Amino acid sequence: MNPLLVLRPIALLTLMMLVTAGNALADTRADVGEISPADGTELAVGTSLYVRVDYETDQPVTLWARPFLNGKPVQRAMSNASETYSGSGRALGWFALTQAGAVDEIRILAGGGAPYREWQVTSVPVQFNWSAGGRTADASPPEWVSQLQSESAARSAARAKHRANEPVPVTDIPLFNGFMLLMLALLIGSIALPVRSVWRWRGGWRIAAAVPLILMAFVVLRIVSDTTRDPTSHNLWPLEILMFGGVAIVVTVALTVVRRFLNVKNPDALYRE
Repeated sequence: MNPLLVLRPIALLTLMMLVTAGNALADTRADVGEISPADGTELAVGTSLYVRVDYETDQPVTLWARPFLNGKPVQRAMSNASETYSGSGRALGWFALTQAGAVDEIRILAGGGAPYREWQVTSVPVQFNWSAGGRTADASPPEWVSQLQSESAARSAARAKHRANEPVPVTDIPLFNGFMLLMLALLIGSIALPVRSVWRWRGGWRIAAAVPLILMAFVVLRIVSDTTRDPTSHNLWPLEILMFGGVAIVVTVALTVVRRFLNVKNPDALYRE
């Protein structure tokens, strides 16, 4: 067989994939419009550097501003999460070093596509330093920073409202009800088991059984007290019940097993001091 007959379609396929990938990446363009504070500023550790990204994309993408030094990403840094952008507009990126260091390049990265991938869209050379005695954040950031923050918050609120108005799928109702029943059963069990043990046990065993009961009483009272002042303070209260209730049940069951093991030859002594 002629090797060219095998290599030719492989080479053609590879070329087509490269061209397709190149076109996909080229569909997203971005420029760094403004930076705040100004280039050359020395910032305090933890202070954010804001970047206005002017973008144009034919596909939904996420955009980030990332710090680099000597061609390598700066590891000790925190940076913005990103909403999904499409069409053209302005996005706000930011990052801050969490320890003293320098940045000599800002790269704008994009993510998206199917399959998902991330790639560099553009970069700009800069010179920033973060130190303990550097400049802290301005009390009043530039107008463009405040405007982009407000626009992002408005979009987030609109998405949250849209999700809240969406009808709950019928298949999710039994799952939700089952989960809430499980939380209720776990709450009752995490209190009832220690109460039973405290009632029936004596001496040091009674004190040991009281520990998970006190734990659950503290958790429940804290949730009730905090939500009375601020209804949003314990949005994840089922997870708190799941975690602490599970601990209370496990501890109580473990104490029961140990007591029975230690008193296996004299079961009548289990409930006497």
